[in-house]
Amino acid sequence: MLRGVREQPEETPQPAPRQIFHERQRITGLPLYFQGYLSVRHSRCQEFRVYWTELRGTMLFFYDDKKSPTYSEKLDISALTSAVNVYPDENNSAHFILMLPNGELELKANDYKCGTEWKGFILTVTKLSVPPDESLVPGQLTRMHEVLEKEKKRRITLNNCSSASLNTKSPPSSTLTTMPACFHAVSRQEATEMLEKNPSWGNLILRPGSDSKNYAITIRYELNAPQLKHYRVISKGTSYVIELERRVTLPSLQDVVSYFVTQTRGNLKPFVIQTRAAEDPAF
Repeated sequence: MLRGVREQPEETPQPAPRQIFHERQRITGLPLYFQGYLSVRHSRCQEFRVYWTELRGTMLFFYDDKKSPTYSEKLDISALTSAVNVYPDENNSAHFILMLPNGELELKANDYKCGTEWKGFILTVTKLSVPPDESLVPGQLTRMHEVLEKEKKRRITLNNCSSASLNTKSPPSSTLTTMPACFHAVSRQEATEMLEKNPSWGNLILRPGSDSKNYAITIRYELNAPQLKHYRVISKGTSYVIELERRVTLPSLQDVVSYFVTQTRGNLKPFVIQTRAAEDPAF
């Protein structure tokens, strides 16, 4: 030990904020719009529980701690009916209730300003419009309009990837949902051949898994030589899990496709069969 320098006890290294952000982004795959501490109470519970909360897309992710890399609970609020009863209590906190088809969720922020912000951002992404709230200041409104534009672009990307299934050979659950346009009811070998023969149509195919219960992603990309990779996508209830080194859970198959596109900054493109009219402008 150097003279005059007192040896300090070792401390367990804590993950850096940027590392935590990237870890959460990697797991959820959805854009972060707003975050902060919220006290949360489900309609079936009597007590509030404090979470570090993130609004990503139209999902709320709840973390036990601000530095937790993985969420402990999540909630899809895309079908929100209304957000009501924002009011300050004796501690100057703010309560409001999210009215959802499957129940109610009561949220409590530390102060009235924070509560109105949370309500504003939630309504912005679910209703695709900034709420006319006189208590919102110009800075808050500006951020909400920025989030609104981002969410609109995200929806457009998802809509461009969505289309009815072209083949009834898909897994049973797919008949009840709108499938991405890059879904093709083909085998692993057939998907590989499609990507090799028509690279201009895209380089990512969503297809049925080998067990006919789940799904798979097949991609083809250039790295010195053409590379092919296959990823399992497991259907779990109303969510889909991409089997990467660290699993990614997303609420829909459209989000699965969008995750691959956004994570590669557009280098992966959904494989969509082109019609003759699309191929030949003079047609």
